[in-house]
Amino acid sequence: MEEKELISQIISKNDQAFKELVDLYADRVHNTVVSFTQNDEDAEDITQDVFVEIYQSISKFRNDSSLFTWIYKIAVSKSLDYLKAKKRKKRFSFFTSLFGEDASLVYDKPHFDHPGVLLENKEYAKVLFHAISKLPEKQQTVFTLHKVEGLSYLEIAEVIQTTTSSVESLMFRAKQNLQIHLKDYYENNF
Repeated sequence: MEEKELISQIISKNDQAFKELVDLYADRVHNTVVSFTQNDEDAEDITQDVFVEIYQSISKFRNDSSLFTWIYKIAVSKSLDYLKAKKRKKRFSFFTSLFGEDASLVYDKPHFDHPGVLLENKEYAKVLFHAISKLPEKQQTVFTLHKVEGLSYLEIAEVIQTTTSSVESLMFRAKQNLQIHLKDYYENNF
């Protein structure tokens, strides 16, 4: 089914058309989300939220970008919202333990295993994804969408609503920052 027909069918509440959309994009959305959350269970929840959002707001899709780009915008937005909420929870937990209402820190960073990483490279992937998570939000988004998800600079520019040259600049700074983070890690651990 062509993209316009698929969108039309979903707007008409055709469950089969929506299932086709989910089948087309679920793996890509999940992989994008897990790259941000670094937790498979949270990524599954967010992926489900992304498709609920798509189902509820497909009638607002304006065709000024591809459906693929619009879906990525929603996935990135939901992922970043999750990370912001997690940081708020972490701060609250820290202050709670600081003021004595709780003897220990409630928040603990989840153990992370990216599903696409081979067994022998898991430790390196953990280090890399930890370094990526230290990047500023826009650099993290650009790096993840380009290096992990394989989007072009033009596609990323559409997703985050900026120019291609801005994406190039963000990618350059992300690589520089990653080099610093990874250099510190390897100097301290080897």
